[in-house]
Amino acid sequence: MTSARLQAITFDLDDTLWDNHGVMERTETGHYAWLDAALADWLERRGEAPAVRFAERFPLGAYQARRLELARRHPLRRGDFSWLRERALAALLEAYGLPRSAACQWAAQAMQRFMALRHEVSPHPEVEPMLEALGKRYRLASITNGNVDIRRLALHRHFPVAIAAGEMFAPKPDPRPFLAALARLDTVPSRALHVGDSWLEDALPARRLGMQVAWIAAADSGLPTGIHRLAHVRELPTLIEWLERR
Repeated sequence: MTSARLQAITFDLDDTLWDNHGVMERTETGHYAWLDAALADWLERRGEAPAVRFAERFPLGAYQARRLELARRHPLRRGDFSWLRERALAALLEAYGLPRSAACQWAAQAMQRFMALRHEVSPHPEVEPMLEALGKRYRLASITNGNVDIRRLALHRHFPVAIAAGEMFAPKPDPRPFLAALARLDTVPSRALHVGDSWLEDALPARRLGMQVAWIAAADSGLPTGIHRLAHVRELPTLIEWLERR
């Protein structure tokens, strides 16, 4: 039966339920290398291969800089990472000499490769059984600024509510993704717990709304009331038991 004190738990995804650093390194370099190789092969078969390959003309740093430029020019899209990536790739490909239609097609194909790599995540081994147990007692939701589509992961069955904050043009720390999750979970902030690794994007905005917070971090120094530090998400069940006993 759902506790009278705590009804719902919301989770950040990247670097909360899995280590995302290695995932993003492989994804960033992997899809860009794929684009460079596939494009070079395509141009060579057409007899149009330029003297300089795409990734030589526009190294990875140029791609990253173009994304930042686009985010500055389109502030509402700053958290819509998939849009920024595809738009930046299309612009660079067009600058490389491709017609706009071909540039857009290649950018879309590169993003398909990106998304395939982006979803090669390995949740911490404790996560699956933990969510299975928690889902029997609480309403669960995910709230992410990243472009992981939880529906593409086996963990999706634990999250009947999934909020992609960037796609709603309100990336955390904006309160709107938290409020959207709480509304869909049919609960209020005082009866919800948010779990995340970012102080600025998870802990502070959730606590300002009145939620309890499990902040996953290496160390703390005098946390405000209602924010509880965990070294790892595996410690969450112990924290919840303590909160329920108070």
